[in-house]
Amino acid sequence: MASPKRAVLRFKTRSAPKFSGRLGRSFKWLSPGLSVKRWLFLSALGVLLISLGLAISVRLTPIFFVIQILQTLLRQIAGVIPRYVSGPLVILGGMLLVWWGQTRTLGSITEVLMPESQDELVDRLLAHRRLNRGPKVVVVGGGTGLSTMLRGLKDYSSNITAVVTVADNGGSSGRLRREMGGLPPGDIRNCLAALADREKLITELFQYRFEAGNGLAGHSFGNLFLTAMNEITDSWEYAIAASSQVLAIRGQVLPATLSDVALWADLEDGRRIDGESQITAAKGNIVKIGCTPTSPPALPSVLEAIQEADLIVLGPGSLYTSIAPNLLVPEIVDAIASRKIPRIYVCNIMSQPGETDGYSVSDHIKALDAVCGKRIFDAVLVQKKQPSALALARYAKEESHPIMVDQRNLVHLGCRVILANVMNEDPTTQYVRHSSQRLARVILRWYDRVHTLGQRPRK
Repeated sequence: MASPKRAVLRFKTRSAPKFSGRLGRSFKWLSPGLSVKRWLFLSALGVLLISLGLAISVRLTPIFFVIQILQTLLRQIAGVIPRYVSGPLVILGGMLLVWWGQTRTLGSITEVLMPESQDELVDRLLAHRRLNRGPKVVVVGGGTGLSTMLRGLKDYSSNITAVVTVADNGGSSGRLRREMGGLPPGDIRNCLAALADREKLITELFQYRFEAGNGLAGHSFGNLFLTAMNEITDSWEYAIAASSQVLAIRGQVLPATLSDVALWADLEDGRRIDGESQITAAKGNIVKIGCTPTSPPALPSVLEAIQEADLIVLGPGSLYTSIAPNLLVPEIVDAIASRKIPRIYVCNIMSQPGETDGYSVSDHIKALDAVCGKRIFDAVLVQKKQPSALALARYAKEESHPIMVDQRNLVHLGCRVILANVMNEDPTTQYVRHSSQRLARVILRWYDRVHTLGQRPRK
């Protein structure tokens, strides 16, 4: 008796015959079970009737051998019913059959390609074409701010590249990094989930954290999934690319570098703090940020994406622990600075305790200029309207305050300021976050305006 494994293989061979070449691929449409052949035949019959109707209308009967066989019948019909009536009737019947056949053919195809979708195939195709024509956008950052941005941008373009920081050393990512080596998967996981076509389900799955289990407690499923993919493919770059295919994301997610980067910060009181998660917890004024090893090499795919980009966005996100780590890769800074395209920095709405206490918008810009050694963006997007009094009171308890828009200093720095309402405030918790849709809409409108005028934004 054949083993179960061989039996399965034999069954697959019988039920899924192999076709090779263009002709073979065409014959696949005639395979049993697709419910396509009958509707293709119906369409062909409709085309035939249209031809017959045209022949009757213009008195070209007979024009083919088949029409010669039907000559007598057609003449009898034409004798009873005038040709200017019978011809259009036959044409109409043929058109109805073509429409019916093609509709059912597309319906059968849709059932296979989108079995649970309520959308029409033509709507999906139109959306796919529209998104493919969208601008090539590179977004640099990390944390929840980057994933927030991506959720909005993916509705306007599928040509998105998220450049993600790899300096995280806390939580589940930090544990996996210490125990397994390689990159911290947390920010990569968030970006993949944000760009996934079925975002809600994928986000719930990837963000699920095990509450029990020896060694599992505290880990998120997404982090374990990416770590396993890295073990299988033996490369983080391939692991992320393979995960992107599995999740059918719009765009791509790339780590800024494949180096094992450790972040450090010098504080105003003379302390040096090692580790991304320890920097914020130190509660000091940061005067310098750096990483070990110094000047890590950029991932070549990141540099390629920047060179092909139409728009570059920095942030939103934690200034020193989400955005700055990407800019500690000199090749990324040089690549962004060399591009003569719209480049915009999205400033946070509220200050971050232990990181940007008392910072204004101009302080954020000065900090980024110091990290890069040059200005790499043309404009800064700032929240226009302040949060509610309840939200301000809630944040004040955490020693967090709205980031002040100091117009005079910004003018002195030569940076264009874009004021817009891009904020969402949770009415229950009073938490303030960027709105994905508003943020993407404002940025792309600014890009369209600059692109249409054919000018770079004023510095």
